[in-house]
Amino acid sequence: MIRTFCTHEIRKVRELSGSLWEFSPCTGDLAGRKYRTAVPCCWESMPDFSSYRGVGVFSREIETEGAFRLVFKGVSHTARVCLDGREIGSHYNAYTPFAVAVTDVMAGRHLLEVYADNTFGEASALHIPNDYMSYGGISRGVLLEELTDTYIEYIHAVPIMEKDGWKALVSVKVKNWSAAGKACRLNLDLAGIASEAIKLTLEARGEKTVDFQLSAAEAEVWEIKNPKLYTIRATLSDENGAFDDQIDRMGFREIRTEGKDILLNGKKLRIRGFCRHEDHPMFGCALPYAAIQQDLETAMDLGANAIRTAHYPNDELFLDLCDEQGILVWEENHARGLTLEHMQNPNFERQAETCIEEMITAHINHPSVIIWGILNECASDTEYGYECYKKQYDLIRRMDFSRPRSSASCKFKTDICFGLPEIVSYNLYPEWYHETPANEYVKDIYDWVQRESEGSGKPFLVTEIGAGAIYGFRSHTLCKWSEEYQAKALENQITAVLEQEGCSGIFIWQLCDVRVSDEWFTSRPRTMNNKGIVDEYRRRKLAYDVVKRIYHAYEDK
Repeated sequence: MIRTFCTHEIRKVRELSGSLWEFSPCTGDLAGRKYRTAVPCCWESMPDFSSYRGVGVFSREIETEGAFRLVFKGVSHTARVCLDGREIGSHYNAYTPFAVAVTDVMAGRHLLEVYADNTFGEASALHIPNDYMSYGGISRGVLLEELTDTYIEYIHAVPIMEKDGWKALVSVKVKNWSAAGKACRLNLDLAGIASEAIKLTLEARGEKTVDFQLSAAEAEVWEIKNPKLYTIRATLSDENGAFDDQIDRMGFREIRTEGKDILLNGKKLRIRGFCRHEDHPMFGCALPYAAIQQDLETAMDLGANAIRTAHYPNDELFLDLCDEQGILVWEENHARGLTLEHMQNPNFERQAETCIEEMITAHINHPSVIIWGILNECASDTEYGYECYKKQYDLIRRMDFSRPRSSASCKFKTDICFGLPEIVSYNLYPEWYHETPANEYVKDIYDWVQRESEGSGKPFLVTEIGAGAIYGFRSHTLCKWSEEYQAKALENQITAVLEQEGCSGIFIWQLCDVRVSDEWFTSRPRTMNNKGIVDEYRRRKLAYDVVKRIYHAYEDK
C-alpha cells in the first residue's frame, strides 16, 4: 500500500511492493544465499539477519516496455538500482523518496535488482551509529509508472487566507523526456470548486513549472476536529485526448506564529504530543498500514494532538493518516546528535540539504505538517554550526513560506541559533539525566531564553522530555528504570511544561520503546531506548494512565 487514496486515474501504475522478492546478502558468511521475502521489509526482520549490517540485493522480474519510472518511497540507507544488470539509478538516505526513469525498453520480462546498503562510513554524514536503529532493506513501497513522453512530476498546493477568503497557490511541474517538442493542454481542478486550463509547449527533453492561483472562498477549513480534505487534480491532454494525470490532496488551514503563540487558523495552539520513531520489533522501520494506524490510535487515546517524526521524514502513509484524522505533525530532516566534527564531514551539507529538498517536495501538500524541523541536538553552539543551520533554514523558506521552522536543541544556555527560526525548541530531561526538579528546570531554561537569547518573544516548545522504564519492572523503592519511577517523573515533567506560562506545548519522548544501534549505546538496557509510554510491543506501562489523565485534562485549556 503506497497511499490511502488513488493518485492516478489515467496513468497506469503498478505496485511492485506488496509481493515476494528474492533477497540475497552480498557480504558476510551467508553471502550469495537466496531467500524469499516480502517487500517492503527490513532484513533485520528475517531470521538470519537480525543484526546484519552490510549490502543485500532484492530482485524480481517485471514485465514492461517503452518508457517508465520506478518510484521508491524508501531504501535503507543507500540504494543502487539495476535493470538487466545495468545500473539505472542510485540514492542516498533511507527516509526520502526517489525515482528512476527509463526509456526505450524492449517489450518483455526484465530483471530488476535493488542493492541496499546499511553500512556506516565516511561517505555517509547522516546515517551514523545512533540512538535509533538504521535498518537495511526496501523499507517503503515501490511503484512502476508507465509514462508517455510527457508527464506530470508533481502538484504543489499551498493554502493562503486573504481578506476575500481562501486561495490555493498551485505549482505543477511537467517534464518531456522525448527528443521532440510537445504541445499539450494542462487542466487543473480543485474538487470542483475551482479550475484553470492553459496551453503548454515544451522543448525536447525540457520541463516547465506552471503556477496558478485558485480562488476557493467556499472551502471548509482543515482543523483538528474537522480535518476537511480536498482533491486537486492535474491532467495533460492533446488532440488525441487526456494522456496523463496526477491527483493529490490538500487542506485549507493557516499555521503561523504571533508573539509567543503558535496560531492554527487564528486560534492559539497548545501542543500535546509524542515523539515517534518508525520502529517495531516485527517489522523494523517498515511498518505496515495497520501498525501505523495502531500507533496513531494509541496517541489519540492518550490525548495527543501532535506527533514529532523523530528524527527523519516519515512514510507518506503516516502523513495521509494524520491528514485524515486531524493529527498535527512536526516533520524534520534526517540529523540527530551530530557533533561539530560530524557536521564538518564534506558530505554533510549536501546530504542534509538534499534531504530537506526531497522531504518538502514530497510532503508540502500535507495539511497535518505544521512545522519543518532540522538538525536535532546538533552543534548549534558553534559558529560553523550556525552557518549550517542558517543555510538549511534559508532553504526551507525558499521552498515553503507557509510553515514555521524550528530545531530541537539540548545546548543549555549556549545555543546561538535561536534567532534563525520562528519557534524555539528544547529537549529537557529533569529528574532523569539530572536531579533538578522539573518545575525548576523548565522555568530556568524558559527564563534564560526570554532574558538572554535571540529566541526572546518567540513561541517556546519542549520537544523532548521523559524518563525510562523497563516494561514489567516494578519496585516500591521508586528506583530508576521502574515503571513507578517513570510514571512519577512524567507526571512532574508534563505538569511543569504545561503549567509554564508562555510555553506552547510538549512532545513527550517517546510513544514506544525502540531499538538503538548496537555500535552506539550498548549501555542502554536491552540495547533499547526504553522511554516509551508503551513498550516495543505496544504494551502499556504504568505511565500510560498518568499521561492520559494529564493530557485529557489540558484539552480545552
